[in-house]
Amino acid sequence: MLSKLVVLLLFHLVVIAYSLNSLQQQQPSCHDEESSALLQFKQSIFLDASASLYAGAYPKLLSWKPAKGTNSSCCSWDGVECDVQTGHVIGLELSSSFLYGSINSNSSLFRLVHLRRLNLADNHFNYSQVPSSIRNFPRLTYLNLSASVFSGQVPSEVSHLSKLSSLDLSLNLDRFSGQGLLELHPSNMRSLVQNLTSLEKLHLSFVNIFSTVPNSMANLSSLTSLLLRDSGMFGEFPVRIFSLPNLKTLSVRYNPDLTGYLPEFNQTSPLTSLLLASTSFSGHLPSSIEKLGSLNELDVSRCKFNGPIPASLANLTHLRYLSLSHNNFSGGSLSWVGKQTKLTLLELGNMSLTGSIPSSLGNLTELSFLSLPYNQLVGPIPSWLGNLSRLTEIELTFNKLNGSVPESLSNLVDLNLLYLQGNSLSGRLEFHMFLKLQNLTRLQLSNNKLELLTESRFISNQTVPTFRILGLAACNITEFPHFLRYQQSLEWLDLSQNRLHGQVPKWMWNTSTETLQVISISDNFLSGFEQPPVVLPWVNLLAFDLGSNMLLGPLPVPPPSITFYDVSGNKLTGEIPPLFCSLSSPKVLDLSTNRLSGILPQCLGNFSDLKILNLGNNSFEGILPQTYTNLSNLRMIDVGQNKLQGKLPRSLVNCVMLEFLVLSNNQFNDVFPFWLGTLPKLKLLAMSRNGFYGSIRNQEKNIGFPELRILDLSLNNFTGEFPSAYLFSGISLRGITLNQPAYMKVNSNYDSGSSMLYNYHFSIMITNKGVERYYKFIQEDFAAVDLSSNKFEGKIPEFIGNLKGLRLLNVSNNILSGGIPTFLANLTLLESLDLSQNQLSGEIPPQLNQLTFLSGFDVSHNSLTGPIPSGGQLSTFVIASYEGNLGLCGYPLPNTCGNSQLLPPSSNEHENELGFELDWKFGLAGLGSGLLVGVVLSDVVITRWPELFIEIVGMITLTMKRRRRPRRENGGYRN
Repeated sequence: MLSKLVVLLLFHLVVIAYSLNSLQQQQPSCHDEESSALLQFKQSIFLDASASLYAGAYPKLLSWKPAKGTNSSCCSWDGVECDVQTGHVIGLELSSSFLYGSINSNSSLFRLVHLRRLNLADNHFNYSQVPSSIRNFPRLTYLNLSASVFSGQVPSEVSHLSKLSSLDLSLNLDRFSGQGLLELHPSNMRSLVQNLTSLEKLHLSFVNIFSTVPNSMANLSSLTSLLLRDSGMFGEFPVRIFSLPNLKTLSVRYNPDLTGYLPEFNQTSPLTSLLLASTSFSGHLPSSIEKLGSLNELDVSRCKFNGPIPASLANLTHLRYLSLSHNNFSGGSLSWVGKQTKLTLLELGNMSLTGSIPSSLGNLTELSFLSLPYNQLVGPIPSWLGNLSRLTEIELTFNKLNGSVPESLSNLVDLNLLYLQGNSLSGRLEFHMFLKLQNLTRLQLSNNKLELLTESRFISNQTVPTFRILGLAACNITEFPHFLRYQQSLEWLDLSQNRLHGQVPKWMWNTSTETLQVISISDNFLSGFEQPPVVLPWVNLLAFDLGSNMLLGPLPVPPPSITFYDVSGNKLTGEIPPLFCSLSSPKVLDLSTNRLSGILPQCLGNFSDLKILNLGNNSFEGILPQTYTNLSNLRMIDVGQNKLQGKLPRSLVNCVMLEFLVLSNNQFNDVFPFWLGTLPKLKLLAMSRNGFYGSIRNQEKNIGFPELRILDLSLNNFTGEFPSAYLFSGISLRGITLNQPAYMKVNSNYDSGSSMLYNYHFSIMITNKGVERYYKFIQEDFAAVDLSSNKFEGKIPEFIGNLKGLRLLNVSNNILSGGIPTFLANLTLLESLDLSQNQLSGEIPPQLNQLTFLSGFDVSHNSLTGPIPSGGQLSTFVIASYEGNLGLCGYPLPNTCGNSQLLPPSSNEHENELGFELDWKFGLAGLGSGLLVGVVLSDVVITRWPELFIEIVGMITLTMKRRRRPRRENGGYRN
């Protein structure tokens, strides 16, 4: 028996030896010069595990070793392919091989002249240029240099590789900034397309091409894959490319200047992926899109498509990825969704969708990503949503959904994102329903009508999910959620607009100290800190918002990383600590409406990234910061209502981005800052109630204020002739036509890489006999001038009649003379005109009756004579608008003109008693502090006029605030 086993074993050994010998005979012998070239390349490069990003990467070059016998060959080395017959190296597959270092035209690789396939993808060639020696590979059919940190111009020699069927230069990105590194000259792009006629795959995503798409690309009949994402392409995309007979994948995403339209498709098209997102493609989605029967990816989000959503999309049953978000579709229901049962991603945001979420959506059992934000969807969140067990992300934000949050959502154990904010969801919601969702890292419930119950004896650090984003604004929370003390990975926390009261608990300072970037606890009733920190403990904090509380004590000092800091609307006291000068790059500093005092730190003028500096309504003393460099990004400076003195720093002229400058209610003592006229974007200049003095004359350079909309010089000591025309030369005052309503605001990201966008709107507070009324926005097309309470003299100059966009004009309480000019009738948008308390004479021009928007008018206390024009707008104003002019007569004054009593225009003797609804957008009065503005009082019903009407247009004061609310840009904050 033993002898038989020995014989059998020997037989197997003979077979194995014969097989090995056969393999060695088949293995081609490597040419010495090519083996030497490969070993030299190995010596010239480093191996670094961080050079490759692919998880399966490994160092292939470790197997490359010099020959030690006749049976050793470079053809057996990892990644090396040889021709079986000739032994020449014809392929190098070195992708994801940890290669790090420079490569140039002298590299020994270029001695491998028989090479047909070269793959160097996913390595790090240290910003080398693609060597022009690539021409040494005339037999090359496959070239892949993607994601390998090559940079510079792609050499023209690439277009000489006429046998190429696959060329991939994509994803050569700076691994810090994400910017594309390679450039392809437009002429080289055209040559490449014209010469490489055998191309099947052309991948140039993130290559900076900056040219039109060559029409000759439509001649590449073998093309199966064309990827031009984020390449700077522009102009019209050749529609014939859609008809290429073999084209399966087309991606031109993120080329915003690339235009085009979709053709009528036929059933022969093999397209499986059509990706046009973030381009300027427009027109309708053709109904014939249903003929793309093999389509599994369709992304036309953030384009300019319009018209109806084709119902034929229901027939694309192979779709796995569908995104139509952010176009100009005419909306409609979701009735066409349900047959696409292979869908894993459905993104239909901002599409004017109406109706409820249809039950047919429940057929999409493979769905993992559902996004329907910014629509008009109504009804409840369907409970069957909890049956779609593969869901990982649900985004239903900013619709009109109502009812409760269904308990069934707690069945989605793989869910990591749930965004429901901005709906009308109501009822009590127990936080414990989320405890089963241990993968949930992003939860947004803000701005509904929910009452969130966060406290439970069952909640502990073992049971609460580890959140990164947590939005619980306006959830009727009365105490700081106790479970937050267990959270150590939070990046974004919003507890604003709740009913939090008392003090911020000291355990909050230990919550997510290493990770928290954004925290908002604004609009609550907090009074202080249980344990005030010297410096806020979150070392990577970017945004801190504690505005509109009742906080006492000193300013909380932010860490150096802060970019957005808002503690406005509190009762904080003391000075600005010197540690504020250690901030690295703040963008928004809002300390307004507190009780702060002391001298302003001079460093506040040195922050080059700072956009908003709001210090208004405090008790700061001394002078403004004196140094502003030409690197300044300041959009808004508000130091109104303080005790600041001295002259304005001339270096403000370096703030070329400045749009809003509020200096009102201080003790500045200076001449008019004519040099501010060089600021190209200045929209608002408010200088009221100071000690500014002197005349305002033409300057030698005739400096204009090209974008000025609002000018307030009231309650100063200006003298001389009416200010010269240069002050009003801004085109904005000559008439603004906007395509859609827009409001004065400043946008500011929390940081350069964040999608969190903060809209800082400028608003007005109206004060009428001590009663304040807050209005959120100032429209971009609103123009106003207040020169009241100075010592301007002379006539109202004729150029005023050219300021076609003017809504409010107040020149009251000066010493102006001459007549009321008829050219004021040219100001057809004028809503308030105050000429009172001057030395104007003559008659009131009847042409002013043409000012049909005029709702505030005052010419009292002048030397006017003659009848008040009747039968038009001027007959609607009360006695106070005309009193103090001994020579005036006629309605509404008691003294008649001649022997006849002028009657009011209305024949309804009961009209004054019955009242009327006053739709008053803007009004301006002549006395008081600052620019006097009133807006939108359509909800005020006046039942006694004229007595109460003069109270409405009485003393009203412009103050600057801002609307505090971060918003999500481009569909949402999603990491």
